[in-house]
Amino acid sequence: MTGKVSSRMDEGAYVLITGASSGIGAELAWLYAARGRPLVLWGRDRTRLEDVAARARGFGVDVHTRALDLMDGAAAIAALREDDESHPLGIAILAAGLGDMRRGQDVVERAEDVLRLGLVNYATPSAMAAAAAECMVPRGRGHIVLIGSVAAFHALPFAAAYSGSKAGLKRFAEAQQMALAPLGVGVTLVSPGFVDTPMSRRVVGAKPFLQTAPVAARRIARAVDRNRPHLVFPFVFSVLRLVDTLVPWPLKRRILSAIKADQTD
Repeated sequence: MTGKVSSRMDEGAYVLITGASSGIGAELAWLYAARGRPLVLWGRDRTRLEDVAARARGFGVDVHTRALDLMDGAAAIAALREDDESHPLGIAILAAGLGDMRRGQDVVERAEDVLRLGLVNYATPSAMAAAAAECMVPRGRGHIVLIGSVAAFHALPFAAAYSGSKAGLKRFAEAQQMALAPLGVGVTLVSPGFVDTPMSRRVVGAKPFLQTAPVAARRIARAVDRNRPHLVFPFVFSVLRLVDTLVPWPLKRRILSAIKADQTD
């Protein structure tokens, strides 16, 4: 289902943004504040989060903040329900995420990293999306945005936890979108390539087709306005995704195994 949607039917409702202390989350906060939307902003770093909130308040909107670590999924669910009760949510943008990969000196990915990425990139945002749906469905409107990655389309041997967690989020978003569409709640999965954020700056090596965070935020907001089920950007990654489906697995495996990547701590 596409077309003008619930986000425009609920202009007075709050916009929840996780990962709002920097990067895409911060840019989305300022973008929606400029539109006059009140905000609920979550982040791990309270100081940076309050800086983002202060700039958003400069647009004359109400801003509520919460410092919370998404490693604690049960606390995140409870916090979302609490925030919705006092600040009814019209849009929930679950933008927080981790991008760790196998370091150059490691033979395999660290088990602790795999657990963290599974929780923060998949389990907690999926559970929060379900909690947001519980709040929105009785009102018959609302929109949920899950920020994935083009890495979800590929098995990356140096980032199995990252690509795997984003692949899980992709499948969850697709299923939730189908389930909620008849109930008046939209779901948009966003699959970006490299975006110039603190997380991507840790990656060592080439970052093809790098996008700026403000451009990414505008694309996401436009996708919500249009109720797009899936936004992939930049467009070249949509083309590569189609090419990928035509490449035989043995060749694909050789190509993926040859890719080298590392990150700074």
